[in-house]
Amino acid sequence: MRAQREMVSLMTARVRDAALRKPHFADAGTDLVTLCREMAARGIADALVRDGDRLGIFTATDLVAALAGDRPPSALTVGAFTHFDPWSVQAGDPLYDAMLLMLRHRIHRLLVREGSEVVGILSQLELMGFLASHSHLIAAEVAQAGAIPDLAHAAGQVEGLIRVLHGDGVRIEIIAALVGGLNRQIFRRLWELLAPEALRANSCLIVMGSEGRSEQIIRTDQDNALILRDGFDFPGLDRITESFTEALIGFGYPPCPGGIMLSRPLWCQSVQGFGAALYDWVHGSDPEGAMNLAIFLDAAVVAGDAELLAQLRARLRRILTGGDGFHARFAAAIQQFGSTAQGGWWRRLPGLRGPEAAEIDLKKLGIFPVVHGVRALALEYGLSAQPTAERLRQLAEAGRIDAGLARDLTDALHCMMGLKLASNLGQIAAGRAPDNTIRPAGLGTLDRQALRDSLNIVRDFKAWLTQHYRLDAL
Repeated sequence: MRAQREMVSLMTARVRDAALRKPHFADAGTDLVTLCREMAARGIADALVRDGDRLGIFTATDLVAALAGDRPPSALTVGAFTHFDPWSVQAGDPLYDAMLLMLRHRIHRLLVREGSEVVGILSQLELMGFLASHSHLIAAEVAQAGAIPDLAHAAGQVEGLIRVLHGDGVRIEIIAALVGGLNRQIFRRLWELLAPEALRANSCLIVMGSEGRSEQIIRTDQDNALILRDGFDFPGLDRITESFTEALIGFGYPPCPGGIMLSRPLWCQSVQGFGAALYDWVHGSDPEGAMNLAIFLDAAVVAGDAELLAQLRARLRRILTGGDGFHARFAAAIQQFGSTAQGGWWRRLPGLRGPEAAEIDLKKLGIFPVVHGVRALALEYGLSAQPTAERLRQLAEAGRIDAGLARDLTDALHCMMGLKLASNLGQIAAGRAPDNTIRPAGLGTLDRQALRDSLNIVRDFKAWLTQHYRLDAL
């Protein structure tokens, strides 16, 4: 049974393991109108075309080229616009090779053959579906884990999945979403294994920070908490929460350096206790208050009664009523790394001579200003989303931020997340602990330019926030 639950790697999977689409065949003499009707009826965007001994493929892109002429579609034959001798693979070929073939030749589909017979079409969509199914296989093992060692085995496969997805060019936001979903399933199952039903029913397990936003890909720390129902007391709770933290450490999730874990008293409280903490974070003098609030704002439910988190969010809205001054103070954190960021070092990235080639903290200089600035705006306007890209979309739709700026910030964030992931994977391969640093000197020309453009977008956003919140007056 365990072997059936093992993760299927792209390095060993075969083309036939993916979901192949049955091809639709047409004769080269078929007119375009007839073929398009057949394709529309089947909901497909391509067809295989026979012309004697030749076999080709006709796609929606070819249709566009055909319609660009002056002749009516009914007078045009499919064969005149078909690409013959298309790329193909054998059903028994490694799926990884099929992926490389698509990437190398910038093609979107391959014919799949058994010998000389075409048995299916493999498109990028099917490949992405197979990649997603990798996460489903891990999720199935998580759900079936009957003990912590079984769950540790499933958790141990996530890094391999990340490496495969990244190596095959899957977009960073897709990787983040898949990994974030898997992490939450792992946390939920661990909680089910450790916490009795009475505790689970009277509490809400949450993840926060980058984990709550589904933007932490490589495991860098734990940010979690437990909200307890008011009046509920559970003997031995400390032992259970400590076991939860220790188990995650064993799974490869490092402890949070700031102690933001449910095994710490501050992050394991009743609704009333957390409500008092929220008030103190907003109105108190504790220098860690703003940081704690920022982390809490990204909270997402993992298990238990979600209403408990909803009650705290409602409490926070009441605390912030009329708190315009607080919003500015909260947003001002974007300036804490400003002296380095404003030094203009990224302007010299293409040359990278001397000290500019040293390691830089990408989180401080680029990711944090975007994430926190957007988080501050989401708090100000009462938006419910956690992921930064979704917050930007909501802000743009509400007219709170220019749509072009929102798009640029999303692209810049994803670019920097991608660079950070590549750096983290390299650090792990070199036997180093992953962190937030990258070496610009180690980047290719295009990546250096992308980094420079992203940091310029960050700089402009910080200037916009400074004006929006009048941070110069603080």
